[in-house]
Amino acid sequence: MPEPADRRYGPAHLPQPRGPLSTALTDALRRAPHDLPADLGVDLDPADPLTDEDLQLTLFLCYELHYRGWRGVDEGWEWQPTLLALRARAERPFEAALRRLTGVPAVPADGVAAGLAELVAADDGPSLAAALQRRADLTQFREFVAHRSVYHLREADPHSWALPRLGGPAKAALVEIQTDEYGNGRLDRMHAELFRRTLDRLGLDTDYGAHLDVVPAVTLATNNLMSLFGLHRRLRGALLGHLAAFEMTSSLPNRRYGNGLRRLGLDEVATRFYDEHVEADAVHEQIAAHDLCGGLVRTEPALAPDVLFGAAAALAVDRLFAAHLLDSWAAGRSSLRSPAPPSPPTPPPTVPLVGSSVVPAADPVAAREPIALV
Repeated sequence: MPEPADRRYGPAHLPQPRGPLSTALTDALRRAPHDLPADLGVDLDPADPLTDEDLQLTLFLCYELHYRGWRGVDEGWEWQPTLLALRARAERPFEAALRRLTGVPAVPADGVAAGLAELVAADDGPSLAAALQRRADLTQFREFVAHRSVYHLREADPHSWALPRLGGPAKAALVEIQTDEYGNGRLDRMHAELFRRTLDRLGLDTDYGAHLDVVPAVTLATNNLMSLFGLHRRLRGALLGHLAAFEMTSSLPNRRYGNGLRRLGLDEVATRFYDEHVEADAVHEQIAAHDLCGGLVRTEPALAPDVLFGAAAALAVDRLFAAHLLDSWAAGRSSLRSPAPPSPPTPPPTVPLVGSSVVPAADPVAAREPIALV
């Protein structure tokens, strides 16, 4: 793949491998497409697929070929048959672990929208949003933003895989949601661009995929989950359920994230990404549950259990992600594989997280006394 004219939008550099499987794959990707060894990954049996660094990075390496690709990697790898076979071997333990984690959610008599509401109401995960609002310091908030950059710099893309797989009311509902996510066709209003400004305000690298090397397996798993659902037509119901869970649990946490940044003295440019989601996702919540998932199940009733599985998986993996961050901070250590730089003084430096290239902040925010929250 040729060098991009604007590195902000990808493709990203190949990340550093994390074990024998990802080492073999990255070595192969640096060469022209060719057949991988027939036995590569055949004995894959990680103790915990959701937190296995080698497995999750291998999946991410495979999946990214269907998004922006990798800098310097031949685009012919996307559909190379032996690479797809390796991906399938890695997907099997990942999907099995997800199904063990979630069980089989029952579809209530009131329908799939009611089932989604029950799953969300029963979610008892640790409140990462509350911690970021009330207690997190600037270094911890920067870590959180680095974790989330893996998804937010391509926000909405994984769920857009569902568009050609749908018709009728469900498709119309998804278009309505995605149109907002993509800023109604305006670059400056795209959610990925709003998030890029948040990164910039926090003095972090804004390039696509810039923080891949520092995020752990559980962060990659939150992203691989969407790609697994999106790239398999048989899991289209799970993909819509995942999106519904996103939208139904978004408004209050995003209010808290924005308030957390305000407490730390950041300005409205830094908080706009989160503020935008407070109102938008309150509307999307109803569309996703009733029009999107409800519309799908009215057309394809057999997919109702898949919808609830996708929602349950989204909530369960996000609980693991939140627990990892909160447990790390409670123990006095970084939640990243490499430590974040110290909290920036006045003005914040342009030094990004470890492993990232330097990108100057456009308009650094001077540190101020924390403001009181209402």
